[in-house]
Amino acid sequence: MPLSPAADRTPLHTRRIVIDGYQRVDGLIDVEATLTDTKPYDFGNEDRPHIPAGEPLHGMSLRMTMDEQLNILVCEASMDWTPYTVCPGAAPNFAALAGLQIRPGFLRAAMGRVAGTTGCTHLRELLQQVATTAYQTAYSLRMRRGHEAGSAPGLIGTCYAYAEDSPVVIRRWPDRAKIAAAD
Repeated sequence: MPLSPAADRTPLHTRRIVIDGYQRVDGLIDVEATLTDTKPYDFGNEDRPHIPAGEPLHGMSLRMTMDEQLNILVCEASMDWTPYTVCPGAAPNFAALAGLQIRPGFLRAAMGRVAGTTGCTHLRELLQQVATTAYQTAYSLRMRRGHEAGSAPGLIGTCYAYAEDSPVVIRRWPDRAKIAAAD
């Protein structure tokens, strides 16, 4: 169901996030995220006195290379467009995410390595979505090989559709479903 019609309004800011998951020829997984912020009017700040309408205020990317168990082998960040000239100094710090595994607790562990002034707010915001994309990418690889066909995912109980008593779980994994007793 689409959103209801919007009120008359004027656009002030656009954030675009694109995240893609890839299978590499060496069997590893790359997840690449790009965040771009633009405004439909000219503005500026101390480091960039004139930022024309449509030119990125933020233009940054994050790439994680991992194995199929979602162990992060390499993490690389790029900050091509930033509001301040010092911002790109945070990009190399995201290499510290190598060695972590995307699993429950990943975000907490990642924040321990790139929190506060060590990292960048916008790159940190991408981590949740990169993790979700990594799960989807690895799941796609396992599905292609038929490894997930009969097994219930670790997603049961994590959202409305995967509730233990939802029609989705009852239909796909009846042995894992909790069906309410009829009165």
